[in-house]
Amino acid sequence: MHVLLVEDDELVAAGIRAGLESHGWAVDRVATMAAARHALHTLTSDVVVLDRGLQDGDGLALVGEWREAGRTLPVLVLTARDAVHDRVAGLKAGADDYLVKPFDLDELVARLHALLRRAGGRAHPHMMHGPLCFDPQARQVTWQGRPVALSRREMVLLETFLQSPGSVLSADQLRDSLYGLDDEVESNALNVHIHHLRRKVAPAVIETVRGLGYRLGTPEALAEADASSVASR
Repeated sequence: MHVLLVEDDELVAAGIRAGLESHGWAVDRVATMAAARHALHTLTSDVVVLDRGLQDGDGLALVGEWREAGRTLPVLVLTARDAVHDRVAGLKAGADDYLVKPFDLDELVARLHALLRRAGGRAHPHMMHGPLCFDPQARQVTWQGRPVALSRREMVLLETFLQSPGSVLSADQLRDSLYGLDDEVESNALNVHIHHLRRKVAPAVIETVRGLGYRLGTPEALAEADASSVASR
């Protein structure tokens, strides 16, 4: 999953980025409102972590702009302003959550997972899809109750599909979920990750939509694949 981090403090930004990347997130960081506007036009982000006190203005103005433009991606505001009226202003501006500095990284990660869960319309913390189950917090995948060993990027890719079941995701969208702008990416890297997911989980887990991209296999297709694997034992 991809996080756009809008933070002008180099030390704070480095700590957040390192912590989120250690939990499997792809992170791109910008330091100004202008850069954040540009980033949202060039990247496919799943969630925004936004500082209020930026060099070129109050980050809440960005939230207002995005909501006026119909952008619904979740926004978590990070700030040292801890007064009740500041938190109320953030939520009224359209922020989905508000976290006061200093904060614990585990709490930030938990809040981001909660935002994505609500954005995806899920009530349960686990992502269930036929015989497939993914626990975003524990970073564990099971197929019919049996653990599946995935690499960090394979897991992020699977989470991206599970977050948007039924949607066709382009190769560019999937690459954004896996890599930051500064990462060196081989041309066939995405195809390799998809191949490994199909091999480790089931061939039906990812469908190729010719000319458009990829989508998660239906629960029915995965259930059939699971039944076939059981029958063949």
